[in-house]
Amino acid sequence: MDYIIIVAGGKGMRMGGDVPKQFIPIGGKPVLMHTIERFYEYNPALGIILVLPESQQAYWKSLCKDYGFTIQHTIVNGGETRFESSKNGLSAIPDDEEGVVGIHDGVRPFASVKVIADCFEAARDEYAAIPVVPVTETLRYIDRQGGGKNVMRSDYRIVQTPQVFDISLLKQAFSQPYQAHFTDDASVVEALGCQISMVEGNRENIKLTTPFDLKIAETLLE
Repeated sequence: MDYIIIVAGGKGMRMGGDVPKQFIPIGGKPVLMHTIERFYEYNPALGIILVLPESQQAYWKSLCKDYGFTIQHTIVNGGETRFESSKNGLSAIPDDEEGVVGIHDGVRPFASVKVIADCFEAARDEYAAIPVVPVTETLRYIDRQGGGKNVMRSDYRIVQTPQVFDISLLKQAFSQPYQAHFTDDASVVEALGCQISMVEGNRENIKLTTPFDLKIAETLLE
């Protein structure tokens, strides 16, 4: 069986409001519902695991009732860090389960169904796959002395989610102690010496972090 772990632990501080950003309504319903619906559209049989802070779970359940949201999912307690939250979500999958599992940011509601499918298929063949898009802005490297220089943007990619892995491989990776260079789930797998395959992402698959991002989201939904 295949799974998706949707990590939604944000407090919404950069949004400037009291409502965590994953619960802010866009297009008539909370961001998180849009995100879950994308994966249900890809595969209704996908096991959906939602990682939420324990303090937010009652509110989420009340939102599901208010909006008539009935897509089945398992709720798991979030951790203090992204690493802990991903690990908690992974623990909800039986150790003897075979298949692949994706990990996705709860506030990325615009991952295309094609990108999701491509990542899951690539992970079945290559064990680990992430969506990436080209860098379009000029990049500048800043050194520790305060100087810097421009670098070739063609040498870099912007990494998105879902990041998808063989289940047993990911469980092995998350048995490692946390390290500061674990900036995403792929970096945890890379620490085992595994190579990560790259899949073409979609530009609309933005992470909603600021009020400006919400305006973009509303435009995309229109």
